[in-house]
Amino acid sequence: MMPFAAGLGVVLDAAKPDEVRARMAWAPELCTTGGLLHGGALMAFADSLGGICAYLNLPAGARTATTSSATVFTRAVRDGEVTAITRPLHVGRTVIVVQTDLHDQSGRRVAQVTQTQAVLGGGT
Repeated sequence: MMPFAAGLGVVLDAAKPDEVRARMAWAPELCTTGGLLHGGALMAFADSLGGICAYLNLPAGARTATTSSATVFTRAVRDGEVTAITRPLHVGRTVIVVQTDLHDQSGRRVAQVTQTQAVLGGGT
């Protein structure tokens, strides 16, 4: 696990090339004013999972790095836990595109994040 993701309290539940599942608990130190989970914490959560998903789809010897990320927030998180599912949308020789869907503990969408991950080295 990535040290930064561990610091956020990310718990990885499953990691396969076609799907990564994880969760992150609401915590006061991850909040903005009013006790709302900070959007940056949600984006960091999604970016971490996007990196894992891309890594699992890399050719031997390659590395990955996020080159773009687009987030649409749809609901605030005031307590509980956020769950996330990341799936690859495109696995190519030079880029991997992933989508992460984040939901609150009631199953309502919190955010959707689409990322492009560069494929660095390896079989490119």
